[in-house]
Amino acid sequence: MAHLQNGFRLSHMVELVAYTDGACSGNPGPGGWGVLLRALKDGTIIKERDLSGGDAETTNNRMELMAAITALETLERASTITIVTDSTYVKNGVTSWIHNWKRNNWRTASKKPVKNADLWQRLDAAQDRHHVTWEWVKGHAGHPENERADELARAGMAPFKP
Repeated sequence: MAHLQNGFRLSHMVELVAYTDGACSGNPGPGGWGVLLRALKDGTIIKERDLSGGDAETTNNRMELMAAITALETLERASTITIVTDSTYVKNGVTSWIHNWKRNNWRTASKKPVKNADLWQRLDAAQDRHHVTWEWVKGHAGHPENERADELARAGMAPFKP
């Protein structure tokens, strides 16, 4: 018999996974973000959605953050989700550094303003209504879903490239 969680049999629960990536041509320069959002049931993909966008003048870190933000903001209701990123900046920022930044009024340990504080605050608010597990994967290492997120990020950047 399957284990119960919140009254639901785990074998019948849908697992949400978002593979996120950012890209930039020049840093700063035109950039894009991409998200491969999947719903799985018993390990089988039951729904998949591609998301992408970009900006004419941005940085790679901002695009990495926008990918994660968009993945969370796209969800219509509170959810349990795993976000897979190849950005140590995003992974470490959201799981470790952000706690001190918030305590220090969005300042670093050296009392300087946190870079991209607007997006960190948006990510913090976006993840508040969800149960998020953060995972890191090595980028450009043949991970199919990460490669797909990278393709989406590059597609999101394309309209902004000269």
